[in-house]
Amino acid sequence: METHKTSLVIFFLIVIFAVIHSGGAALRIKGESFMGPRLWRLFFVFFSLPSAIILISYFLAHRYDGIRLWNFQGNNLVFVLVWFLTAISFLFLYPATYNLLEIPSVVKPKVRIYGIGIMRITRHPQAFGQIIWCFAHTLWIGTSFTLITSIGLILHHLFAIWHGDKRLANRFGEEFRKFKQNTSIIPFMAIIEGRQELKIQEFFRLSQLGILIAIGVLWWSHQYINIAVKTFNSSFLSEFFN
Repeated sequence: METHKTSLVIFFLIVIFAVIHSGGAALRIKGESFMGPRLWRLFFVFFSLPSAIILISYFLAHRYDGIRLWNFQGNNLVFVLVWFLTAISFLFLYPATYNLLEIPSVVKPKVRIYGIGIMRITRHPQAFGQIIWCFAHTLWIGTSFTLITSIGLILHHLFAIWHGDKRLANRFGEEFRKFKQNTSIIPFMAIIEGRQELKIQEFFRLSQLGILIAIGVLWWSHQYINIAVKTFNSSFLSEFFN
């Protein structure tokens, strides 16, 4: 019964995360017109960042809950595959790192259409980065809790694909229509169909080096996950959910 409870809690946390992120995206135009782009970005981060931290922390604390569906841990081939897919997922997850200063509103945040780099592969790289991450971690951990978490996150990002296209179409009109014609949702489909070409030189940017460093740091920090889990388990949030 306890394992079923944690699965329900993580799904509930994913719903909250999805409402904040997709809801914030839907309200962005009105929010910016009311309080300005910088203040709206800080307002959004004030709610979105804690929701992400709580979600990740709860997942780490309970990732081995539920039924063990399979166990590939100890298999070197699977280990390499999981880390390769995780590295690829981060390259997809952070396509807009060229404007990092917009996140803390040091530079005025702006909605724009990106047509270079990973956008040539798919115009929704964050969604597919999350899907790849979910597949890799579900394969490695193999529990029903992780599977439920992955299903919830993937459903959210599938909705975000539709929602993102709808928002950009409403905002940019003809510019987005042309962008949509030259790109694809499914990775590499526009390239295969000849509507797009892959330019490797566009990936050689300082921001991409930052992502590679982040991947290395994450690899190194995995050894401290159990310490983080113990800290979370002794926290107020853990007491609240248990």
